[in-house]
Amino acid sequence: MTAPRILYVDDDDGLRRLTQRALGRRGFEVEVADSADAGLARLKESAFDLVAIDHYMPGKSGLQLLDEIVALPDHPPVVFVTGNDDTAVAVKAIHAGALDFVVKIVGESFFDVLDSRFRQALSRAELERAKRQAEADLIVANERLELLVREVHHRVSNSLQMVLGFVSMQGSQSPDPAVRAALDEIQNRIKAISKVHQRLYTREDLSSIDLDAYLTNLVDDLRDSIPNHSANIRLELQTEPVTVPPDTGVSIGVIVNELVSNAVKYAFPDGAEGVIAVRLEAQDKGGFSLTVTDNGQGIDRAGSPTGTGMGTRIVDAIARSLHTALEAIDQASGTALRLTVAGPPSSS
Repeated sequence: MTAPRILYVDDDDGLRRLTQRALGRRGFEVEVADSADAGLARLKESAFDLVAIDHYMPGKSGLQLLDEIVALPDHPPVVFVTGNDDTAVAVKAIHAGALDFVVKIVGESFFDVLDSRFRQALSRAELERAKRQAEADLIVANERLELLVREVHHRVSNSLQMVLGFVSMQGSQSPDPAVRAALDEIQNRIKAISKVHQRLYTREDLSSIDLDAYLTNLVDDLRDSIPNHSANIRLELQTEPVTVPPDTGVSIGVIVNELVSNAVKYAFPDGAEGVIAVRLEAQDKGGFSLTVTDNGQGIDRAGSPTGTGMGTRIVDAIARSLHTALEAIDQASGTALRLTVAGPPSSS
């Protein structure tokens, strides 16, 4: 095992020589310097595992040398050496970047103390280096993971776009209006999921999405997908800033798609005029509520579904996965449905 290299800076020639011999016997390789400038020059020329500095020296003091050492990149740990009455100086040295301090005493025990403090300082410095390296490795690993996750979202988005193309082609080739309508619904569901992955691919934070921005984009698409025979229907959106995990965003997107699609199909028969309104409101502790209303003919959720009932089953199943349920709100006409989702549990 290589002996630790120590640079000992002290203007006392006798103490320098004694320290060099005493620590040499204890397994250290010690070089000495008689001034701050000489010590700094030697430190810049060669690598040392530790530097010990006496405070009182001609020219620059130990504290001034300490400031210059800690300004160096990847500087070695520093142990400050002071007299019996220099407690205040020792405290300043610790605050300035010294790892430890030693009080000068007469006799062989001084070198025992130096030996002990030097080994403790070297051990602490090694732990700090290992910690910094581990942190640097973790940053690199996280960056690689983010790149991989981003690429996954990109590929999922591309795959969903391909599936959308296949479904659209199949729908355009079918002579059956019911089949085309069913395939259109499937396309809208796929789009609701795809847009989450699109947003995550271009977002810095891959652990969450802005639900309000996502719904704005989704509702724009739903407006464009309203059939010509329902052109008198106006789709409105009001949102407040809400941030959610991606899975929750997917769930809410599918629910909005189903509720709006059902309202378009069933709330306004025979081309009647009407308004469908989607509202996202932030709640306490990170929760939110989603309300979809229309001023159409209304529905009876307790009765038989008007269509296949697939949309209702999808919404109810997703609501259960979010640990909530769809709530019908009384109003003079039309339908109002609200979903309230609690925020994440507190870590305290």
